[in-house]
Amino acid sequence: MRFEYTPKGVCSRKMIIDIEDGKIADIQIIGGCNGNLQGISSLVKGMEVDEVIDRLEGINCGFKGTSCPDQLAKALIEATK
Repeated sequence: MRFEYTPKGVCSRKMIIDIEDGKIADIQIIGGCNGNLQGISSLVKGMEVDEVIDRLEGINCGFKGTSCPDQLAKALIEATK
């Protein structure tokens, strides 16, 4: 299943996530801090969706009240509703 998400309150502009059998098969994050987001994408590829949510939900970037990892968790929550 391919899911597209528009993050809110962060620098990244779009997340495109492919989920297969409850795991992240592929992920692209457009915009934001390129190196950090490539690293996050590489680390979560192949992980169970629920584990990624547990690890990333609630992470903040400065005083934004959210972050790209937190927005990824929100995207995954929405994708698996």
